[in-house]
Amino acid sequence: MADTQYILPNDIGVSSLDCREAFRLLSSTERLYAHYLSRAAWYGGLAVLLQTSPEAPYIYALLSRLFRAQDPDQLRQHALAEGLTEEEYQAFLVYAAGVYSNMGNYKSFGDTKFVPNLPKEKLERVILGSEAAQQHPEEVRGLWQICGELMFSLESRLRHLGLGKEGITTYFSGNCTMEDAKLAQDFLDSQNLSAYNTRLFKEVGQDGKPSYEVRLASVLGTEPNLDSEMNSKLKSYEFQGSHFRVTRGDYAPILQKVVEQLEKAKAYAANSHQEQMLAQYIESFTQGSIEAHKKGSRFWIQDKGPIVESYIGFIESYRDPFGSRGEFEGFVAMVNKAMSAKFEWLVASAEQLLKELPWPPAFEKDKFLTPDFTSLDVLTFAGSGIPAGINIPNYDDLRQTEGFKNVSLGNVLAVAYATQREKLTFLEEEDKDLYIRWKGPSFDVQVGLHELLGHGSGKLFMQDEKGAFNFDQETVINPETGEQIQSWYRSGETWDSKFSTIASSYEECRAESVGLYLCLHPRVLEIFGFEGADAEDVVYVNWLNMVRAGLLALEFYTPEASSWRQAHMQARFVILRVLLEAGEGLVTVTPTTGSDGRPDARVRLDRDKIRTVGKPALERFLRRLQVLKSTGDVAGGRALYEGYAAVTDAPPECFLSLRDTVLLRKEARKLIVQPNTRLEGSEVQLLEYEASAAGLIRSFSERFLEDGPELEKILTQLATADAQCWKGPQ
Repeated sequence: MADTQYILPNDIGVSSLDCREAFRLLSSTERLYAHYLSRAAWYGGLAVLLQTSPEAPYIYALLSRLFRAQDPDQLRQHALAEGLTEEEYQAFLVYAAGVYSNMGNYKSFGDTKFVPNLPKEKLERVILGSEAAQQHPEEVRGLWQICGELMFSLESRLRHLGLGKEGITTYFSGNCTMEDAKLAQDFLDSQNLSAYNTRLFKEVGQDGKPSYEVRLASVLGTEPNLDSEMNSKLKSYEFQGSHFRVTRGDYAPILQKVVEQLEKAKAYAANSHQEQMLAQYIESFTQGSIEAHKKGSRFWIQDKGPIVESYIGFIESYRDPFGSRGEFEGFVAMVNKAMSAKFEWLVASAEQLLKELPWPPAFEKDKFLTPDFTSLDVLTFAGSGIPAGINIPNYDDLRQTEGFKNVSLGNVLAVAYATQREKLTFLEEEDKDLYIRWKGPSFDVQVGLHELLGHGSGKLFMQDEKGAFNFDQETVINPETGEQIQSWYRSGETWDSKFSTIASSYEECRAESVGLYLCLHPRVLEIFGFEGADAEDVVYVNWLNMVRAGLLALEFYTPEASSWRQAHMQARFVILRVLLEAGEGLVTVTPTTGSDGRPDARVRLDRDKIRTVGKPALERFLRRLQVLKSTGDVAGGRALYEGYAAVTDAPPECFLSLRDTVLLRKEARKLIVQPNTRLEGSEVQLLEYEASAAGLIRSFSERFLEDGPELEKILTQLATADAQCWKGPQ
């Protein structure tokens, strides 16, 4: 059997998203709007398979065929007859549910490969003897021959997502290196092109000279379109001695289906903002234009307080090894009015709270653009995973001048982060009951502060294409050096493109630190309804949760490559290191032996020193983070952040050794079962599923009832067209 790092356990937690009441309260028009947006999101989410690994589309197609012909209960009878045990069949169901949940065979949280926890030859017997194989023997056998070996392979390079020799990725052809990625980013910056909706393919000619294809995601391919601003970009270039060609048409048939559903949703839009937003998204996905997506995002920001909230596109860059390319995601959700009222109070207090942050006013945005901040019950979240909260759009220029929106995903928080006492690791016994009582409420506070005042704060110093600055070069002083500002973002440069591989984690760390820092403020605790001893417990558990998360983060560190695989967890480890460095016994991490005789550890936080020791340490760290970000000081930012992110065996914590303990006692991240919507006549029905691996599989089987075979064909054709590109570095 495989190393437990690379399997999903049979007893993995599975929860269903509950949005029944929020959906019931929608009008018939709102339900139709939500339905078509959900269809668009689910279709677009299939692109993630093509963004993850070479074999992921084939694995998905194989599973889809298998469970369309026989549901999990029917297939179980066949599997047992083929000699599988109940445990082995359950392991297969968990694997299949994991592929659907992560939209691929790599964990969305940690980028680690997972493989079926049963013998390959037994799974082969089940697949080749299945009803699907009886109906379509050549197709099923062909899919198994393509993906069977890769499904189980734990060859070192295939264990994690990464670039070149560090791992597998389909954002870049297999012969690309980090140097190629940097060169491509410089090229994109020079042409004012965003990397968000691109992939990079490299060819080396007989003369040894490389040429690169930058491929944009779009419905259209080479067909000219007279009205498109993209036409002038689609050509060949010479750049720094290399040949670049900008093309489009990536994921075309998938995006065609997205566009068709968005067109249908437009008919049920509640206002002109939503209509124009959808029109621009359609333009973006049709043409391959990020500028059109930005325009759509502007209308989205202006659409204040909608009953049905949504966002869709190539959004988060966490899984691009270089940190610039966006993974497709789309969500549809309904407003939770009670929690949203608290967030509205937080927004109303935001300008005052921003003044509490530990950097000079010149390092804050010129004007706080009051955003929407709502708590949502998710109906649909398509992509590789579901977050707890979101602050979008990610476009720096829009965030600085037009604003953003914050959403907290209430029904996700309710199920994804619930903890059972017996599974609670690394805490003192006396902390456990308090932790369970206050983890949920404290996390609401942290998510609110993280999204609104973490991601929503701070100014980037910029020089535009005309040479004009957005700050006064004469009067603004760097508080860390006492000198005038020496560096900034030039035209075409963004936070992601400049800080690349550390951008996501650094920004998550800044936002988490803001949350910890401001949760100490009495006004914040009052907004969320906490005072007196309860307020102090919320603060303590919020800080304790962050300290514990810093230790749990070690699961996502790869010693062989000295690299982190998950931005949020790296950020939490960095905060743990900062608080440990504060000294005076604020935080301790102690290796111990558990009651089962195996290695264990305990984290302790001295609640009496949070304000006297913890707050000043966090204040100094936060100011440095913001100053380095504002000034675009990449060298300084890397030195600071990578210094804290280093994992060594230096005493007293010996983190490298503690990592083994964390892996020994880790709990698998829960799988989330989402509902479907179905149009019956003119009414939209909500279809819910049981909280189990089989329920999750059924939800996907019923998601594409009408065109499942067509989608499988599309995915395998797209994967086959690029199959020769994924050979690794020689």
